[in-house]
Amino acid sequence: MKKFTGMGVAMVTPFKNDCSIDFKSLERVTNHILEGAADFLVLLGTTSEAVTLSCEEKDAVVSYVKEINNNRIPIVVGFGGNNTQQVVNSIKNADFDGVDGILSVAPYYNKPGQKGLYQHFKAVASASPVPVILYNVPGRTSSNISSATCTRLAWDFENIVAVKEASGNFTQVMEIIRDTPDDFLVISGDDLIALPMISLGGSGVISVLGNSFPAEWSEMVGLALKGKFKQASEIHYKFLEMICLLFEDGNPAGVKSVLSQLGICMNSVRLPLTIASRSTHSRITVLLDDLKLK
Repeated sequence: MKKFTGMGVAMVTPFKNDCSIDFKSLERVTNHILEGAADFLVLLGTTSEAVTLSCEEKDAVVSYVKEINNNRIPIVVGFGGNNTQQVVNSIKNADFDGVDGILSVAPYYNKPGQKGLYQHFKAVASASPVPVILYNVPGRTSSNISSATCTRLAWDFENIVAVKEASGNFTQVMEIIRDTPDDFLVISGDDLIALPMISLGGSGVISVLGNSFPAEWSEMVGLALKGKFKQASEIHYKFLEMICLLFEDGNPAGVKSVLSQLGICMNSVRLPLTIASRSTHSRITVLLDDLKLK
C-alpha cells in the first residue's frame, strides 16, 4: 500500500464569513497542497470539521477536490461514526470513483469494548470496496483500539491496510508494527510525533501542518523515511513551536489562523468550534515572521 506512505494531508474545509463552504478557497488549499508534493489527500476527517457538514456538503467537497486533483495523487475519504449500520450504509451508497481508500475512526461516545470495535471494523471492511485505514484517536473517541485488536483486524481482513495511530502510546505503536503483516502501514496521526514514529518503523503521517506548509513537511517525512534522521530532525525542530500553536485552541482553529495569514483561506470555523484566540493568532504571526514563511 505504497500509495498511503509518506505525507498525507488531513484537509481543512474553508468557510466564508457566513460559514458556507468557500469552494474558491478549497481550490487554493488543494492546489497549495498538491504543489507542495504531498503524497495523498485525506478528506472529511477531523480537520475538515466533517461532523458539521451535511451529507450534501460532504459529497460536494469530495467531488470538488477530486476534480481539482484530477487523479494526481491518491484520495482517502473519511467514513466514521458511532452507529455501525449507518456507517455501513454510507459506504454502500457512496461513489468511489476517484477514491483510493477510506479512513474510519473508532466509534465515539458509545465507548465500545474490544469485541465491539472488532465487529464494527469487520462490518466496515466487509462493506468497503476500497482499502480501509483504521483511525485510533482515544483522546476524541474515549475508546482505544488496542494493539491486539488492531493486529487481529490487520490479519483477518486483507482490505484493512493501515492504521492512523494517534493514541500517543509508543508501546502500543511498537506492538502494532511488530505484530502486523509486513505490508501493513502504521501512520502517525500527530505531526508532533511523526518523526519518532517513522524511526520505529512507521510509514508517514496524516498531517494538519501539511495544509499550510506541505513542501517543508513533505521533505521532513521523505528524509525520515530514507533514514536521513539528522536532516529530518532539523525541519522537525524548526516547526516544533508552530505545531504546538496549531492545537493551542483546538483543531482546525490553529491551522486556519495560519492559512488566513498566508492568504489561502478565511479564518472561519463552524460552531461549536471557535477561531483561535487573539493571543494565539498574534503568536502565529510572530512565528511566521521569525521563520520567514509569510
